[in-house]
Amino acid sequence: MKMKMLTRPSSSSSSSSSSSSSGYGTLMLSLPPLFFSSLSFNFHSRSQNFNSLDEALSSFNRMLRINPPPSIFDFNKLLTSISKMKHHSTVVSLSHQMDSFGISPTVCTLNILVNSLCHLHRLGFAFSVLAKILKLGHQPDAATFNTLIRRLFDEGKIGDALHLFDKMIEEGFQPSVVTYGTLMDGLCKVGNTSAAIKLLRSMEQGNCQPNVVVYTSIIDSLCKDKQLAEALNLFSEMIAKGISPDIFTYTSIIHGLCSLCECKHVKTLMNEMVARNMMPNIVTFNIVVDAFCKGGKIREAHDVVNTMIQRGVEPNVVTYNALMDGHCLQCQMDEAVEVFDTMVRNGCAPNVICYTTLINGYCKIPRIDKAMYLFEEMCRQELIPDTVTYSALIHGLCHAGRLQDAMTLFHEMVARGKIPNLVTYSILLDYLCKNCHLVEAMALLNAIEASNMDPDIKIYNTVIDGMCRMGELEAAKGLFCNLSSKGLHPDTWTYNILIHALCKRGLLDEANKLFMEMDENDCSPNDYIYNTIIRGFLQNKEALRAIQLLEEMLARGFSADVSTTTLFAEMLSDDRLDQSVKQALRKFLN
Repeated sequence: MKMKMLTRPSSSSSSSSSSSSSGYGTLMLSLPPLFFSSLSFNFHSRSQNFNSLDEALSSFNRMLRINPPPSIFDFNKLLTSISKMKHHSTVVSLSHQMDSFGISPTVCTLNILVNSLCHLHRLGFAFSVLAKILKLGHQPDAATFNTLIRRLFDEGKIGDALHLFDKMIEEGFQPSVVTYGTLMDGLCKVGNTSAAIKLLRSMEQGNCQPNVVVYTSIIDSLCKDKQLAEALNLFSEMIAKGISPDIFTYTSIIHGLCSLCECKHVKTLMNEMVARNMMPNIVTFNIVVDAFCKGGKIREAHDVVNTMIQRGVEPNVVTYNALMDGHCLQCQMDEAVEVFDTMVRNGCAPNVICYTTLINGYCKIPRIDKAMYLFEEMCRQELIPDTVTYSALIHGLCHAGRLQDAMTLFHEMVARGKIPNLVTYSILLDYLCKNCHLVEAMALLNAIEASNMDPDIKIYNTVIDGMCRMGELEAAKGLFCNLSSKGLHPDTWTYNILIHALCKRGLLDEANKLFMEMDENDCSPNDYIYNTIIRGFLQNKEALRAIQLLEEMLARGFSADVSTTTLFAEMLSDDRLDQSVKQALRKFLN
């Protein structure tokens, strides 16, 4: 039941923070044999209730002055209460005070400390506490290991988490269902669902059987990976084993169905939930409403909202925003505004996303005046526009031909501390290049490269195309050649841009060389590129080469477009053309 096949020490584990983490790797290799007995108090004991941290600290100080001091279990309850208030630094400080007063900790005490240290991202110290548990002659329990494993996953140290699990098994410790669940959840979150399924099968062979939480974690991950068939199989397997799905299981499956546009099965699942006395919650309803809206089924989305209201589930801002977005996608701005007004009347305050949705909708019509009014209105409502809001409005201004206004808004955005993302830059680069503002475009590209963002090939395609439009072919070729140094590979569109520019200049040898490189670089030419280079050869009176490429293109399942066919037809009327070439052309045209 070991996970040896998964164990791979993470590269980051060797560089974990200074002295705080030194030795925890070797500690995991030298855990002594574990002899477990039932503990009289565990980590999840009911805690005392305090209204504030000051009240808890006053109680702690009184406890220290009592002679003899209260039971360690009372201290554990107090520490647990402070931990639940999320005052983890205070827990660490009080633990040190308890040590200085000679109050001997139990495993529960030290588990509370481990938990707080993990929340403070002090993993090395947390493992030092594990060493202290062993040194005091105590045995770590499930809570100890579960907390450490969860923190290792949170820090991306997947190999170390699996290694710690392996050591638990080797030393005779039987993982609990929470341990397995923690591991599977961590594996799923890093996209290793297959490893989580292997662990599930391993778990089923032992004494610890999976519960609904374990199954739901994997089902949810499969749905997010769009492996719906596998998710449904696991769902059926779970039910066959007598494990009843809960609302989270159903919501995961419904989300998976919606993401693959399989909304016709959603109603069946929701009815099944009701039959099991399980009412869909606001999250479940919102997923369905959003899916119908994105699929253009606005009427069905409104029907779902009416159903949820009838069942006592009030729409929230997410529900209303999904409806607004659905209407905006259909360019139904009056209806979108009506939903907005209904939301306000029902006492649900609109947020930045609501305003951004409407702004984006108006920009697409385009009604920039309405979009600008909403932008100013949200500012008056003391809602701060985010990067998405600015990007939508910048795109709208560019689309309306107001490039200078878009640049002004961009500079205002930066001045207000909003960091542009790749979408923002892509919009501006596209319109700057199309409008022959190459200097400004290059300044933006330099800004992207100087930031922490990783520009993709689409960004460079836009600039290369802009250079070619401006006749800066050498600069475009230079940028193309430097792509590999930036860790990027040209795609089909990159090749098409340059091949088109080279053909336009009559540089057919260079264009053909670039064309031949495509297959070598695992980037197969498409019909657009074939038609581009064929026209290039035809326009430069190289009909034989054009015909050869035409035959190659047809063999690959592509066809000549109207422009290429027209050029071939015009060549037939050229008296200077060789008869054998004309015969080949007639064969193609017939």
